[in-house]
Amino acid sequence: MLAFVTGATGFLGSHVARVLAERGATLRLLVRPTSDLRNIETLPADRAVGDLRDAASLEKAMAGCDTVFHVAADYRLWVRDPEEMYRANVEGTRALLEAARRNQVRRVVYTSSVATMGFTSSGQPADENSPVSLADMIGPYKRSKFMAEQVALEAGRSGQDVVIVNPTTPVGEQDIKPTPTGRIIVDFLKRKFPAYVDTGLNLVDATECARGHILALEKGKSGERYILGGENLTLKQILDKLGALTGLPSPKVKVPYVMALATGVVDEVVTGRILGKEPRATIDAVRMGRKKMFVTSAKAERDLGWKILPVENALRRAVEWFQGHGYVK
Repeated sequence: MLAFVTGATGFLGSHVARVLAERGATLRLLVRPTSDLRNIETLPADRAVGDLRDAASLEKAMAGCDTVFHVAADYRLWVRDPEEMYRANVEGTRALLEAARRNQVRRVVYTSSVATMGFTSSGQPADENSPVSLADMIGPYKRSKFMAEQVALEAGRSGQDVVIVNPTTPVGEQDIKPTPTGRIIVDFLKRKFPAYVDTGLNLVDATECARGHILALEKGKSGERYILGGENLTLKQILDKLGALTGLPSPKVKVPYVMALATGVVDEVVTGRILGKEPRATIDAVRMGRKKMFVTSAKAERDLGWKILPVENALRRAVEWFQGHGYVK
């Protein structure tokens, strides 16, 4: 198998590439001229220089590949120019699928996000059939991923072999940016988490999530979505687990929604608009937090053989990786 992987220099994509290499796949990895290559330095793989916003580079880079894992995405909860995110996530997905058609790729596994699911304020776990629309999406990231997923679903309806996976919130090593979830862990380790809000996430081991991508390739049905999830946990439960792993104190003060929203407004204006840096807290992130992002992975368990595992091992590896790579002094 000659597998073409986008996003391999990033967090989840690097895990997908490593699992593929362990399975004996021949790899061709899409990298940009400016990509940070630390996550793929030791991987036996060809590197093809290109960009999701350059359709011609995708078609050339993909030539001869029989499978594609499209893991790359612009994953930020704040962006100065939202159009930049739409170009990468939506139009980039459209261009990649067209390049796969032209190259007669056998199957595409598209990495969407749990963010596209229909969550409720009650905390009832969502699944692939929960009612949802673009109007439910908060912020450019969720909207762009929802729109990109619709492009992938339409490709499947049109006869292209496309399987969609919806990872929840991956945790583990190699989170070099780090992602918004990785920043939660780093901030906790730096003792910059004096309080918490009443929200919840589903955490999944990044390595196991990568293995779920292989299951989707092997067993998934074209045009279908599969949630790859782990444990449903409140933010307080996540912080308590980090406290148990590290011996650091977990915050005991819960911040009301109104206060969290005010903090997001101030940080977005001062840090984002005035200083031109990515805010630690954003309005969209606080608004998202009003609904616990709890899900069930029953469909993936039934159809793919997906297994839900405790998340402690992934959290421990993430903590050790951040500590060992200079993120925490």
